[in-house]
Amino acid sequence: MAENSSHALRTPLGRVRGLGSARSGTHHWWMQRVTSIALLPLTIWFVLSMIGLAGTTYLETLLWIATPLNAVLLVALILLTFHHMAAGLQVVIEDYVRNEFARIATLLVVKGGCALLALACGFSVLRIAFAL
Repeated sequence: MAENSSHALRTPLGRVRGLGSARSGTHHWWMQRVTSIALLPLTIWFVLSMIGLAGTTYLETLLWIATPLNAVLLVALILLTFHHMAAGLQVVIEDYVRNEFARIATLLVVKGGCALLALACGFSVLRIAFAL
């Protein structure tokens, strides 16, 4: 009975504030912002590095990737990029795919594809870094 009386005292907005249908909307929103902020300096670093590597040989590029700091930053860029992409596509799919089966199937394909591509890219960087 006490639960009903306290529930009745709350406004409709108070009952739903911060809770999406899956009760994870706020976390998802924050993760999008955190990955965006983390990707900004990493992307600037990557673009400037690629400009600096323009005209270098294949071996010089491999040596650049094999540098520990560059390898770590590349792996971080890869993981954050694919995580951010999967989260963004999840929002689009949840908003526009109405059929429940199609929505779940598409989400699984997107998340699985992003995970596999992130692993393949990360593995490639680590393989170069440890081979040289």
